[in-house]
Amino acid sequence: MTVVVVTDASSRLPADVREQWAIREVALHVLLDGLDLRDGVDAIPDDVYKRHATTAGATPAELRAAYLEALADSGGDGVVAVHISSALSGTYRAAELTAAELGPAVRVVDSRSAAMGTGFVALAAARAAAAGADLETVAGAADAAVPRTHAFMVVHRLDNLRRSGRIGGAKAWLGTALALKPLLRVDDGNLVLAQRIRTARGAITAMVDQVCEVVGERAAALAVHHVANPDGADTVVTALAERLPTCAPALVTPLGPVLAVHVGYGAVAVCLQFDE
Repeated sequence: MTVVVVTDASSRLPADVREQWAIREVALHVLLDGLDLRDGVDAIPDDVYKRHATTAGATPAELRAAYLEALADSGGDGVVAVHISSALSGTYRAAELTAAELGPAVRVVDSRSAAMGTGFVALAAARAAAAGADLETVAGAADAAVPRTHAFMVVHRLDNLRRSGRIGGAKAWLGTALALKPLLRVDDGNLVLAQRIRTARGAITAMVDQVCEVVGERAAALAVHHVANPDGADTVVTALAERLPTCAPALVTPLGPVLAVHVGYGAVAVCLQFDE
C-alpha cells in the first residue's frame, strides 16, 4: 500500500487531478440563509459572494472520518493531511487535534497558503507517495514544498475581507476600499497588502510583474483563480505565458465559494510553486 494524501476543498484541485494523484478532499462549509452547505458536495449559489454568507472549516468529525478511511486504505502506511493556512482558517487546528487523537500515522501539514498554494503542497506530497515513499518522506516533501509556494491576489474591494476578519483595520489599509485596488500576497500564511494601485487593470499588471519577478528564470508550476472574472483570468494567463516561457501553461480554476465569500466579486489570484 502507499501513504494517502488528504487536503480540503480550499485547495481548488480539479477533480481529475485529485483522481490522478489519489488525493482525498474534505469539505469546507458555507453558511447561507440558515443552511450549512459543503463546498464540493452541495449546490452553492454562484453569486454567494454577494450574499450575507459566512464560512466554517472542516469539523473534527469530518476530519476524523476522512483520516480513518484514508488510514485504512493506506494499509497502515499512514496519512499526510495538507490544509489551508492556519492563519486563514480553523481547519488546521482542528486537523492537528484530530491527528493527535489518531496517533503518529497521521501527519498534518500547514500549507501556509490557500487555493492552489495549498493544492501544490498537497501535490508534492502525493507525488512522493506515488513514488512509494514512506510516511516521513511524504510529510517531508509537503513541508519542503511550503517555502517554494507563493500566492498573489487582486481584489476589487476589501469589504468582504474586512467583514470576515481576514484583514484588520491597520492604517496601511485605510482608503483602499474607496479608490484604490489592492494587490495582496500571502506572507507566511497571512494575507497582507503588497501594493495599492489606482485601477483594476493596473493592479493586474502589477500582480503579473510581481509573479514574474519572483519566478525569474526558474521553472514553476502556475495556477490562476478568479471569482466570476474569467476575462481577468485570461488576461493573466496570456501575460504569464508570454513572460514566463520556462513555465508550463497555468492551470485555471474558479476560486471557489468559500474563498469567494471572503474576497468578493472580480478577484483574480495567481499561485505558484517552484520546481525542486
